[in-house]
Amino acid sequence: MKKINILIFGSLLLFFASNSFGQAKKPALMILPSDNWCEQRYFMTEFDNQGIKQKVPNYKQVFQEDTEIGQVITKIGSLMIDRGFPLKDAEQEIKSIESRSAEDNMTSSTSTGSSISESPLDKLRNKAKADITIQIWWKVNKTDQGRSVSFILEAFDSYTSKRVAASTGTSANNTSDIIPVMLQNAVLANIDPFVAQLQKHFDEMLTDGREVVLTVKRWNTWDKNLETEIDGKEINDYINEWMQKNTVKGRFSATPNENLNKMEQVRIPMYDSNNNAVDARQFSKGLQKYLKGAPFNFEVKLLTRGLGEAVLILGEK
Repeated sequence: MKKINILIFGSLLLFFASNSFGQAKKPALMILPSDNWCEQRYFMTEFDNQGIKQKVPNYKQVFQEDTEIGQVITKIGSLMIDRGFPLKDAEQEIKSIESRSAEDNMTSSTSTGSSISESPLDKLRNKAKADITIQIWWKVNKTDQGRSVSFILEAFDSYTSKRVAASTGTSANNTSDIIPVMLQNAVLANIDPFVAQLQKHFDEMLTDGREVVLTVKRWNTWDKNLETEIDGKEINDYINEWMQKNTVKGRFSATPNENLNKMEQVRIPMYDSNNNAVDARQFSKGLQKYLKGAPFNFEVKLLTRGLGEAVLILGEK
């Protein structure tokens, strides 16, 4: 009887362990064509990044004019869905952004007009709230034996733009399949190591926190600076103490001076108490509220760039 109970208990442990593994939280993904793919097909546009002209992919034009991209994303997406990864539809999010005609390209100070700009990709990431952006590049090869398709699949953390997974390969020669099917088959042969890299990165974030950048600045019209003492302690010291208490495991790297406190490798919680994803803006609002309260009572402007960077500017809104 004792052996039977042990066997039953062991079976239950295995059941709950496997069930918990199967329900492991997965990162939300968004699939887009790579910058190089867009450049080769002339789907690029100029973006004004605070006076500096930069070329960026025109995803709206891609989805409107290319006949293969929708099928390719659907095929690759189905492979990820089969492995339990939730997908954000980039095309629908772009349409949603376009429909908001009142959306400004810049966020400005109401007093001075100072601004911080967002790239079109940052806007898309802000809207979609995907944890990871997957970029796909492919090329059709024609030989005497028939056609094949080569691909590069890269995954980037949507908050830091750091590469977290990559895969490459070439399909077998095939003259009958359409390109999206050939590409799907080529990716399928290489997908499992790629998925393992994605999940490893996400699991590390669940343990160590999501990485963002937070900068505290001052307006040059402000009568204080970040080394001004309040109740015997510099403002920078108050900021660092708040960060120590509110980051995951107190992890961040700060380089403070009188005008700027730039904090990098800031590890913030993945989710709030309501299980909603936390981004740099939401996290920084906590510090903003702290600095607006006693004993500081500062005016604090909050600006963001994408999901992973926030700037607090002290002295005015």
